[in-house]
Amino acid sequence: MTQGPGPYRIGVDVGGTNTDAAIIDIAGTDSESRGVCASSKTPTTADVTSGIHTVIENVLSKSAVDRKEVLSVAIGTTHFVNAVVEADGRRLSKVAVVRLCGPFTTQVPPFSDFPLALKEIMKGPVFYLHGGEEHNTKFHATASLLTVKATVKSIQEAGVTAVAVVGVFSPLDHRGLHEETCKRLMQEQDSSLSVVCSHTIGGVGLLERENATILNASILTLARRTVRAFCEAMVKLQLNCPLYLTQNDGTLTDAATAAELPIKTFASGPTNSMTGAAYLASLDRGIANARSETQVLVIDVGGTTSDVCALFPSGFPRQAPNFVEVGGVRTAFSMPEVLSVGLGGGSHVFYDSDTDRVQVGPESVGHYLTSKALVFGGEIMTTTDIVVASGKAEIGDVSKAHGIPSQVVAKARAQIKRILERAVEDMKVSDLPVTLLLVGGGSIVQMDDLEGVAECIIPPRHDSANAVGAAIAKVAGEVDIIEILADRDEKAVLEEAKHQAIEAAVSRGADRDSIKIVAIDKLPLQYVTNKATRLVLKAVGTLALPGPNVPAVNGAHMSGTTVHGINGDAEREAEKKFRQKVEVETLASSVKFSAFMDIDAYRPDVRDHVWYIAPVDLEFIATGTGVLGTGGGGPSYLQYLQCLESLRNSKGKGTMRVVAPESLQDADVCVFGSWYGAPSVSGERMPAGTEILTAVDYSVKLSGYTHFEAVIADEIGGGNGLSTFPTSVYYDIPVVDGDLMGRAYPSLEHGTPYVYGEPITPCVAADGKGNVAVVLKAESNRRVETMLRSQCVDLGLKIAVACTPLTGSAIKQYAIPNTVSQAWYIGRAVHQARRSKTNLIDAIFATAPGRLLYTGKIIDVKRDVSRGYTMGQCTIAPLSTEEQDPSSMTGDVSTSSPDDSRCLIIPFQNEYLFAAYADAANPDDTLRHEVICTVPDLISILGQDGEAIGSQELRYGLRVNVIGMSAHPLWTDDERGLRVGGPEGFGLDMKWKSLGPYQKPRSVVHEFNRVTV
Repeated sequence: MTQGPGPYRIGVDVGGTNTDAAIIDIAGTDSESRGVCASSKTPTTADVTSGIHTVIENVLSKSAVDRKEVLSVAIGTTHFVNAVVEADGRRLSKVAVVRLCGPFTTQVPPFSDFPLALKEIMKGPVFYLHGGEEHNTKFHATASLLTVKATVKSIQEAGVTAVAVVGVFSPLDHRGLHEETCKRLMQEQDSSLSVVCSHTIGGVGLLERENATILNASILTLARRTVRAFCEAMVKLQLNCPLYLTQNDGTLTDAATAAELPIKTFASGPTNSMTGAAYLASLDRGIANARSETQVLVIDVGGTTSDVCALFPSGFPRQAPNFVEVGGVRTAFSMPEVLSVGLGGGSHVFYDSDTDRVQVGPESVGHYLTSKALVFGGEIMTTTDIVVASGKAEIGDVSKAHGIPSQVVAKARAQIKRILERAVEDMKVSDLPVTLLLVGGGSIVQMDDLEGVAECIIPPRHDSANAVGAAIAKVAGEVDIIEILADRDEKAVLEEAKHQAIEAAVSRGADRDSIKIVAIDKLPLQYVTNKATRLVLKAVGTLALPGPNVPAVNGAHMSGTTVHGINGDAEREAEKKFRQKVEVETLASSVKFSAFMDIDAYRPDVRDHVWYIAPVDLEFIATGTGVLGTGGGGPSYLQYLQCLESLRNSKGKGTMRVVAPESLQDADVCVFGSWYGAPSVSGERMPAGTEILTAVDYSVKLSGYTHFEAVIADEIGGGNGLSTFPTSVYYDIPVVDGDLMGRAYPSLEHGTPYVYGEPITPCVAADGKGNVAVVLKAESNRRVETMLRSQCVDLGLKIAVACTPLTGSAIKQYAIPNTVSQAWYIGRAVHQARRSKTNLIDAIFATAPGRLLYTGKIIDVKRDVSRGYTMGQCTIAPLSTEEQDPSSMTGDVSTSSPDDSRCLIIPFQNEYLFAAYADAANPDDTLRHEVICTVPDLISILGQDGEAIGSQELRYGLRVNVIGMSAHPLWTDDERGLRVGGPEGFGLDMKWKSLGPYQKPRSVVHEFNRVTV
C-alpha cells in the first residue's frame, strides 16, 4: 500500500551476520505501529555495498515510499566492535603509542590493563616525548623535530603504520596543539602513517582516553574501508539525502567523521538495539507494565555477539559509570552500560573428539553464515546448526544438521544456556527474576528457559530493533572547556557555554527548535584560587529537515575508492589457536583476577606472620581503599595498576609483603610517602614513578636516620592506601598493616601521630621532574599544609610528599591498626556479593560494621575551590516510583529516612564531612537539617556496583547508597582527636554525631597465618 507524503527516515544496522533496515514515518510515531512502515533483513555481504543496497531497496519496495521523501539514512554497525571482542588479528592493526608527557606517566605504561589477547595483537612500540600541557593549559616544552624523526624511524622499523598520539591534558585545548603538531611532523616524515590524536577521541582521563585512541587507530583501516562501502551504497541507491552513522550514545555523526573516529560508533549497534527495543515496546512513553518484582533486561542476539543492557521502566537504559569496557579495555564514553559476549547465530561450535568437549564461540563465521554453516552446505558447525538440530527452527537444509551427534547438541545447548545466563547474571545487581526483552535476528539461539528469567517478551519488529533505533537517533553537540570564573558572572559564562553546545548541535544537523541541554557538568579544579572550572555540556535535538544547502550525501566523495570485503577476500585460519579453546570470559580484562577464581576458596599467602601480596589481593585492597576513602584519597584504580606493574617487575628486587604493627620493634624506623594534589590531575598527568621514592630518600636524610625497616600509608583511603606497595618492592621492606588516619582526610595535619604530638617536619615534596621542596619547620601542622599546598600548585597539582619517619613505638601507639586488612576484607566482600548477587551493603557490614544512611539519586552537586581546596555539597533525593530500580542491592530502603520526602545533603572538603536529612524543597535551610553522621566517622557514597564514588566523580543522576562506619577511638575518645578530625576541625558549628562503638578490624596476617619455620 502506498504511504502518505512523509517525511521518512531510514535506519540501517550492519551486523556481522545480517543487515537490517527499517523505514519510519516521522508523522506517525504516536501510532500503534510507532510509525514503522516496513522492515527488512538480509545477510551481510562481503562487499557491504550490495547488502545495504538490497535491504534498503526492500524497505522502499515494501513501503512504496518515494525515495525523494526520505530525509536521511542512519547506519549503525557492529563490525568495528566485533573485531575487538573477537580479538581478530585479521581486522586489527598494531599500534605505536606516542605519549607527549615529558618525564611523567611512565609508571603506568600503555597497554597496562589490556587483555592479553588484544595486547598481543595491538601492542606496538611505545615512546615518551616532550610535550603536553598542565591543567591550566600551560604548554610544556615540545618534542624536537630530531626526536620526532627518530620516533618515525623506529615505528617504520617495527613495521607499524597506525599511531596513537596522546598528550597530557590535550582535551582541554580543543586545537590539541601539541598532538596536532606531532601528527603533522610525523606525517611529513612518512605520509603513509595513520595518526590518531587523543583529543579527538575523549575527555580528561589519560588512561581511558589513550585506550580508546589505541582501539581507534587499530581499527582505522577497517573503518575507512567500511564507510567507503556505505557511501557507495548510497550513490547506487540514488538517495539524495544525508548519510549518518550512529554513535555510542545513540546520536548521529556524518560519514566522513565516522571513518576517522570509528571508536565513537563502537557501541552503536547495541545502543540502537536497546533504544529501538524500548521504542517498539513503548517504554519510552512509560506505557509498559513496570513489574515491581522483576528487573527489565534487553538481550540483542546478532550473528557474532549478544549484547545485554538493563532498562528502567521508563525505557531509558542504565547508564554506564565513569568508564566503559570494550572487549575488556577500559575506555571513557557516555553510553548505556552494555555487556557484549561472543555468542551469536554464527558462533563456531568446536567439538574435540579426544576430550569429548564442546566449545561455543567466541569466534563466528559472521556474514559467511549462509555459506559456511552446515545447514547451508558449509563445513563449520555453528549455533544455528545446533538450533536446527534441536528442532527449534527450520533454516536452510534441515537434513544437514541431523548428522550432529546428540551429545554434541546437548552439550552445545547447555553451554549456550550457560553463556546467556552468565551474561544476564553479569548485568543483574540482585537475585530478583528478570523480565527479558529479546530482540535481534540471532535470538533463535535462546532455546531453553534461563534461570532467573521470569518472562520473555518479544516486541513487534523485534528482529529490526537495531534499525529502528538508528532511524530515531538524534543529534548532539558538546562543549568541554575550562573557564576562569573569578570576578566573572558565572551564569553568563554558563549561558555562553550552553549557546556553544547548541550551535555545535545545529552545525551537526539538529533542528534548533528541538534542542535541549541534557547534561551540564561543572568540575572545579582543586588547589587553585581563581575558580578555574571545567565545563562539560551536551545539547541534543532531532535531526532537522534538509534545506537547499544540505549536501546530497555527507562523505559521498569517499565512494570512488575500490571497496574490498570487510574480512578480506577469503577466510584465513585464525592466528590465535588458543582462542578456540577458551571461553568468552577470558576476553575480560587481564587485571580482573577475581573473575577467574573461586573467591570463597581463596586464601591469602601468609607465612610466619608475613603476608605475601598476590595480584588478587591488590584487586581486593583497591576496592576496599575506595570505600575507606570517604570521597578522597585519589583514584584507586590507577594506583592499583602501578602496584601491578611493580609486582610484575619485582623479579630480582624486593618482595611485596605486609606485617602486623605489633611485629615492629620500638626502635624500628617507618617511612611513608603519599600522593598529594588534585584527583582530577592524578587521572591525567600520571606519575613518573620516582616521586615518592625521591621524597622518602630526602626525608630520611634530613631526619638524621641512617636506616628504615618498614613503610606505612598516611591514609588508607583511596589511591594513597596503595601507594606503599611499590615503595615496599623498591626498598625491599614490608608494609605495615595500618595507616595514620583510618580513612582519608584532606590534609597532612590529620595524621593521628601528629594530633598527639609526633613531629611532622622536615617534610619533603617532590615531582617527576626532579624538583624537591622542603618544609624544615613551621609554626603549626596546619602551616605545614599551607606551605606544601603552595609548592603543589607551583609543581602542577600532583606531587609526592614524605614527612619525617616515625619509630616503631610511635606506630604501635598512634597508628590505626589493621586497615590494610580492613580494605582487603571490604574488597573481598564486594566482589563476593557481585558474584553471588547478594546484598552488597550487608556484605560490607558483615566484615566492617556500619550503617546504611540513605539510598537515592544525586540531584545536585555544588563545588567551590575559592579557598584553595574543593568545598562542596551533594544533594541526594529519594527515587521516584518510575526511577526506582527493583534490582538495586540496597537492602531495606525504608531505613534510609523516616520521611521519604526528605533528601540527604553531604557537604565535603575533598572528603565527606557530614550527612543530614534536609527539606526537599529547600535543602539549604540549615535550621531544618537533621544531622545523622559527622566526621571523624566515615561517610562513603557507593555506586550500584559497590565501588566508591569520589567527591570529584559526583554528578547528577547517579543512583547511590550512602553508608557510615565508626572511627577509631584515637579520633573520638580524646578531645585532641575531635578538635582536629571532628566537626570543629572543619569549622562546622555542630557536635560529633556518633554512629556507635568502634570495632577493631580483623587481621589477615593473624587469620590466615601458616607457620613454616
